[in-house]
Amino acid sequence: QKKSKAHFMKIVIVIDSWSDGNGAQVATKRLVNELIARGHDIKIVSTGQPDGAYDFYEVPGFYLPFVREAMEKMDFKFARAKADFLSSIFKGADLVHVIYPTPVSRKAIKVARKMGIPVTGASHLQPENITQAASVENVMLEKFIAKIFHGCLYSNAEAIHCPSSLAARMLRQQGSKSHFKVVSNGIPREYKPLEMKRPEWFGDKFVILNIGRHVMSKRQTLLVDAVFKSKYRDKIQLLLCGKGEYTEKLKKMGEQLPVKPLIEYVSDEDKILYLNTADMYIHPSVLELESLSCLEAIGCGLPCVIGDSPMSAASQFALDERFLFAMDNPDILAEKIDYWFENRDLLPEMKETTLEMADNYRFDRSVSEMEKFFSEAVAGTLKASETTGDVMRIQTDYYLNLPPEVLAMPNQLSD
Repeated sequence: QKKSKAHFMKIVIVIDSWSDGNGAQVATKRLVNELIARGHDIKIVSTGQPDGAYDFYEVPGFYLPFVREAMEKMDFKFARAKADFLSSIFKGADLVHVIYPTPVSRKAIKVARKMGIPVTGASHLQPENITQAASVENVMLEKFIAKIFHGCLYSNAEAIHCPSSLAARMLRQQGSKSHFKVVSNGIPREYKPLEMKRPEWFGDKFVILNIGRHVMSKRQTLLVDAVFKSKYRDKIQLLLCGKGEYTEKLKKMGEQLPVKPLIEYVSDEDKILYLNTADMYIHPSVLELESLSCLEAIGCGLPCVIGDSPMSAASQFALDERFLFAMDNPDILAEKIDYWFENRDLLPEMKETTLEMADNYRFDRSVSEMEKFFSEAVAGTLKASETTGDVMRIQTDYYLNLPPEVLAMPNQLSD
């Protein structure tokens, strides 16, 4: 492991839930463990239970009534904490880092600011994550949630970690004047190319892999539709690794496919096996501020076919236009699947190019950038309304190249 050249910092991380329920929490845990390995002193304020070598301060949590069932399935609670409790934990800290745009983060920022402690935040949540968890699409509700998010964090903290240039661009368009540091969540070390025996049950099938929570925004239902529409559906083995409120629906849809799909939660070991032996990764999700699953796929050298949603940063991982498809269009995705089935001999050649791209997102590099970000925040050198970050030099935000009139999004903070 790379040793830090930055001075050792005392950092308090405030996060509503401490579980493996979503990508933000998984990414935060990985960051915490590496910061500790590099010598930093980390404290966690959260609901849930500790599972590492850090001081953990448990606080009570609650569910939102209209999305309680979805939150329970994601193992997520909103945290509550009293000001005097937070101030006792923050005492002696160099930095407070808050993860979600929630009331506990707003309170943490207020307490830290009163104590003269620098605060940084993270961009891991969009309003659409909330509305789609409730299986509704409502622009007015999303505008209301966006105002809450900005009041709690995105326009409240002096500096925000954004996992992609798209995340930074969206927050700036919504009116935030905070400093944005673009740093990838990074590819964990275990996600690397390995010589692994292809499972016998794959046979000679064309294996398509998707990993992630089974929820509306991930659009695994669209992927099942596209495989069904493919000319080669009887030669395709589909793997939908994950779980969620759509799992049973996906299993029902999968019954129409001539080759029974694998639809279940898998171990990390099996996940790495499939990432190193599948033919292609397909990511139809419409909401992604980066996409940990795509990071893991390219880390193993597996090319990704990705939907071109303007609300998803995952399109940055497409090698070229052959790996992009029109979002929410199963017919176009079926055509992409047919193309790559017919040209599957080209895919091994893409592995090296995929791995070259992945080198820009390796975990050690990301953690070093986060250390630099935290050090700059402690030193007070980050300027308002500025966007910086080493990853921006190599990140291809697909929509940055579109005309301004196409890019124009409603300002979600306007009246």
